[in-house]
Amino acid sequence: MGSVIMLDLLYQAIISGLGDVYYYLSEHVLTCLIPAFFIAGAIAAFVKKDAILKYFGPDVKKSVSYPIASISGAILAVCSCTILPLFAGLYKKGSGIGPATAFLYSGPAINILAIVYTANVLGYELGLARAVAAVAMAFVIAFSMSNLFGNHDEETSSNNINTVSTEEERPMWIKLSFFGLLIGILVVGASALAWAPKLAIIYVLTLFVAVIIIYYYEKSEVTDWGYETWDLTIKIFPILIAGTFLVGMIAFFLPPETFRPYLGNNSLGAAFLGSIIGAILYMPTLLEVPIIGTTFGYTSGVMGDAPALSLLLAGPSLSLPNMIVLFRIMEFKQWIAYMIIVVVLSTVMGFTYGFIVG
Repeated sequence: MGSVIMLDLLYQAIISGLGDVYYYLSEHVLTCLIPAFFIAGAIAAFVKKDAILKYFGPDVKKSVSYPIASISGAILAVCSCTILPLFAGLYKKGSGIGPATAFLYSGPAINILAIVYTANVLGYELGLARAVAAVAMAFVIAFSMSNLFGNHDEETSSNNINTVSTEEERPMWIKLSFFGLLIGILVVGASALAWAPKLAIIYVLTLFVAVIIIYYYEKSEVTDWGYETWDLTIKIFPILIAGTFLVGMIAFFLPPETFRPYLGNNSLGAAFLGSIIGAILYMPTLLEVPIIGTTFGYTSGVMGDAPALSLLLAGPSLSLPNMIVLFRIMEFKQWIAYMIIVVVLSTVMGFTYGFIVG
């Protein structure tokens, strides 16, 4: 009898996991993830990394290096695992400690896929709050680390990493039009329009994209775009599906109501707990969204706004595996300071947001 009950529970848990996968596939993949993958692939293929990284040296004006480092996550579209070797390269080649750590944080935190997916699944208010708070945090991280460890910049100023950008010159209106059209496809696809007008508008926008690609981009560049889009897809999408399935199974055995006493309000304690959970858990890119939405019950109103945003802000940059890797790259004091700053700022940002919307 006991084995029959266990099999029945396992069957129900599997059905719960499959139900979550079906929901995310039907509600978010076609209208949200596919256009976002194409945009992220275009960013990776057409925006040259050295055009950004050359501004990270310790001798570069902070008014230049801090903003670029703080928004580079959206431009480079990297995940939490990809950012570590990029940060290590910057750190060891003589980057300023402020821009380097801002880059370390902003890379996964302002990932365009994550921001779009958050807005689409958890609500546009939380998605916007995540984007704004992440950029603000990157600025504060840069300022704090630079002032705490100014001796790092003094010791490495002779090894700045300024390089000459190899980006091919192309009219700015072409670049803006191209990315504007891709963003338009994403916005229309995720809108509440009926399918007929939605598809018609997307078809017209896609034709304009095709014209720009044919007349203003080389075949090799378009091939790179396809490769980068596919590379992002095969790296992220299978993990997202498997993770969503696992989250659905966990939610069956551990319903969201379990977390209500700890994460069900907008108190400072709840925001701090959200930051700590985010700092410890390893969540592959985008998986933090269904975890917050389903496991912790944000979409069902169980989880508060404050801990949700705190977890979203701390999670992409910090996790137990990431902290272990960073320990081997950074000086001990820098390592400790970075983790504390991220957790404290995530808590403050989450609590502030919870106070505003609550």
